[in-house]
Parts: sequence; C-alpha cells; structure tokens
Amino acid sequence: MNVPPDVLQVVGEWVRKAEHDLTVARHTLKLGAAAPAEIVCFHAQQCVEKYLKALLTWRGLDFPKTHDIEVLNDRLPAALRLGLSPIEQRTLTHYAVASRYPDMDEPIPLTAAKRAVGTARQVRKHLRKFLPKDALGAQ
Repeated sequence: MNVPPDVLQVVGEWVRKAEHDLTVARHTLKLGAAAPAEIVCFHAQQCVEKYLKALLTWRGLDFPKTHDIEVLNDRLPAALRLGLSPIEQRTLTHYAVASRYPDMDEPIPLTAAKRAVGTARQVRKHLRKFLPKDALGAQ
C-alpha cells in the first residue's frame, strides 16, 4: 500500500499519545487505594479515543473533534468496530470530562478504574491489528 508519509506520521502520533495515556493509567493504578480513579479513567478513555482516531486517520475517514467514543466508533466500517456496548461507550465518554470539573459526578470507584484500563487494553489489542506496523513503534 502506497501511503503518503504524512498520514503514516499522524497515525504514529495518535498511537504514541494513546500509549502514553495507557501507561499513565496503568502506573497510576499501582498506587492501589490511593490511586485517583477519575484520573485513571480519564487516561483510559483517552487511550481508546486516540486509538480510534489513529484507525480513522489510517482509513482516510473523517471524524469530528469529539471525545465521544460511540460517535468515533460508528465512523468505522462494521467489521472494525469495537465490541463495546453502548453503555460501555457512554461510560468511557463520560470519563473524558468527569475528572475536569468538581461538580460533575459522584466519585468513581477504583473497581471502575480497573475496568476502564482493562477495556483500554482490549481496545488497544483489537485496533492495533488494523494499523500499519510502521506506525506502532516499539510498544
């Protein structure tokens, strides 16, 4: 496949940023009970969002400036979409803003943060299969 270098570079940047978010989420979880769950969830959501944007970019599919996982996922061809329920997608989307505002919601339990990181890891594994090896780096 003959791909313009700038597309491959942008895809690689999305992947690199997604990997950084997953790294932050995983390492923050290591704090145990002291881990700020909303921060873990935020970075897990960001990982999912950025991997979706990497694949959309790679496929040449336009997407809006949004944090909405469902909107991004729906832009993909059916065969490439995430196997997440609408509730899971909405929950992840909520995490994109929940940690930014003091009055957004009740505290997020650590169990939800662990679940969000698990979801991000599953999404990562699924979407990386459809991305070019040259954009994946050494992760």
